[in-house]
Amino acid sequence: MTVLPEDELIIALEKALPEIAEEHAEIATPWNPHDWVPWDSGRNFAFLGGEDWDPSQGTMSAEERAATLALLLTKDNLPSYHRVLAIHFPAFSDWRQLVGVWTAEDNRHAIVLRDYLVVTRAIDPLDAEERRLHHVTQGYRQRTDKVTGLSPLDTLALMAVHENQCVAFIERLSSVATDDAYKQILAKIAGDDGAQATTFGSFLAAGLVADQEATVIAVDNALTKLEQIGADIADFDDEWALIADYENDETKGKIAATLVDQLKLNSVHGLSDDAEAARQRILALAAQ
Repeated sequence: MTVLPEDELIIALEKALPEIAEEHAEIATPWNPHDWVPWDSGRNFAFLGGEDWDPSQGTMSAEERAATLALLLTKDNLPSYHRVLAIHFPAFSDWRQLVGVWTAEDNRHAIVLRDYLVVTRAIDPLDAEERRLHHVTQGYRQRTDKVTGLSPLDTLALMAVHENQCVAFIERLSSVATDDAYKQILAKIAGDDGAQATTFGSFLAAGLVADQEATVIAVDNALTKLEQIGADIADFDDEWALIADYENDETKGKIAATLVDQLKLNSVHGLSDDAEAARQRILALAAQ
C-alpha cells in the first residue's frame, strides 16, 4: 500500500477548498442566536436584586435535563474541537474556510442553548456553569496521547462522524422536549450540524480521490472509536443512566450509511487487504 505523504495530502485537499466552501455557503442557513431566545421570560438573579434559581423553577424532566446538559457541554467544548482541527488545518491559513467558518457557526449552539436555559430557568444555571468550567478544562483530546498519530484524514473523519452523531442525538432529544421555543432552537442547531456533516463528508470525498486507502481506514476508525455524547462528562452517572440508550448500534449504522452514500463506498475498489476489510466493516455497519 502506497501512503500519500501528509504534505501532499494537505495540498490535494486544499485544491478542493474553494468548491467545498462555496457548496457549504449554499447549504448553510445564517441565523442569530438572540432571535430564538424568549427574553421576556427572563428576570434578574439575586446578584442584581432578583431571585436565584431553585428546583421549583425547573421545567424539564430528568431525562430532558440530562440530554440537554450532555448536548450543552459538548457544544461548550468547542475550543477543544477547534484545536484538534487546527493541528493539521490552521485557521490562519486558507483553511479558515473550514476551521474558521465551522467554529463561528458552531459557537452559536452553546450561546443559544445557554441563553435559553438561563432566561427560562429550565435547569439550574449554577450547576450548568460549574459543569462547563470542569468539562472545558478537561477538554476533548487535549492530551498528547490522544492526538498522537491523528492524521488529517482521521480528523476529518472524526468530525464527519461527530456532526452526524449530533444530528441523531438532537432528534432523540427533541422527541422528549416539551417547550416549542426549545424545539425550534434544537432544530436550528441540527440544521447547522447537518450542513457541517455534509461539508466534512465532502472533504473526505476529496481525500478518497487523493488517498482512498487512508480515507477508508480513517472512516472505519472514526466509527469504531465513536464515543456517545455525554460519555466523557465527569460526575454524570445519574444523568447518563437516563440517556444511555440515546445512541446504539442502529445510530452508528445510520451514520455509517450516510457516509457510505456520500462517499459512494459501494463502488470503491482496488484496495489493499486492510483497507478492504475496513470498507467491509463500514458497509456491514451501514446495512444493519
